[in-house]
Amino acid sequence: MISLVPLNMLNPVRLDRLVPELEGIFQSEIRLFEQEPECDCEGAFDARRQQYNSTEILTHLLEIPHPPGKIVGVTDMDLFIPILTFVFGEAMLDGDAAVVSYFRLRTQFYGLPPDNGLLQQRLLKEIVHELGHTFGLLHCHRYDCVMHSSTYVEEIDLKPARFCPDCLVKLRRRQ
Repeated sequence: MISLVPLNMLNPVRLDRLVPELEGIFQSEIRLFEQEPECDCEGAFDARRQQYNSTEILTHLLEIPHPPGKIVGVTDMDLFIPILTFVFGEAMLDGDAAVVSYFRLRTQFYGLPPDNGLLQQRLLKEIVHELGHTFGLLHCHRYDCVMHSSTYVEEIDLKPARFCPDCLVKLRRRQ
């Protein structure tokens, strides 16, 4: 079971539209939290950077009551880890929690008109990517794999929302 949890979403997206695709990719039931659970994400806020520490949010995610399995928080907060300017998401490698932000996935962030279809595609890819890490997958060297590392949003656009054959075999062994 994979729980999909909205977190501090001031500008909500339609997570329900991602559920069928995620269920198909992971061959697992996806439980979508209809309401935002209590999460003390403000403790992860860094006033100097005006961003939220994604590692701290992962800790908070694990405290949210959820069925056994993986939990993925989806937020529009701008995330960072101390060694990087920003991250699209972070996951506990071979662990149970991941967080994905669509703050920098929105076309408006880059001065373009809103494109909800593109946002949904980018969000799906990032959720699949971070969930891959929770199943122990590392970054893949293949550009045609969702596990390929993405530093820029354009790199997310270039990769598919699916695993390459090698990563898919590794994923199935760990599920």
